Amino acid sequence: MSQLTLETLTVTELVSRFASLGIEEDEAYWKDQVAKRNRLRLQRFEIGKELKKRPGDQRRALLSLYDHPNLEVRLLAAKMTLAVEPQKARQLIEAIAASHRFPQAGDAGMCLSMLDRGIFVPD
Repeated sequence: MSQLTLETLTVTELVSRFASLGIEEDEAYWKDQVAKRNRLRLQRFEIGKELKKRPGDQRRALLSLYDHPNLEVRLLAAKMTLAVEPQKARQLIEAIAASHRFPQAGDAGMCLSMLDRGIFVPD
């Protein structure tokens, strides 16, 4: 999806697309489709950039995904909102890490470690 296309989507449509990409990424993980997962990740990052540049930093709209049925989508939304809602995002990431539902629990644990060590600084 091109940047020009993203600019024409509403915030609600961008959030929906973010969730769909997260589900596709999760499926690609389980099918060991690394290249596909990487492409999907890049598309998701572009959505994050588009939401960030919208007035008021619309990444907050991703908070609506904190209760999504797919654990990967919840984790991705939490990570993408760390800069705008750090406490809420961290709480969700901590809960996912404590869930022992892998691979997301491992990813969440690594995210917390990198945050605590200052390796990852949300922007």
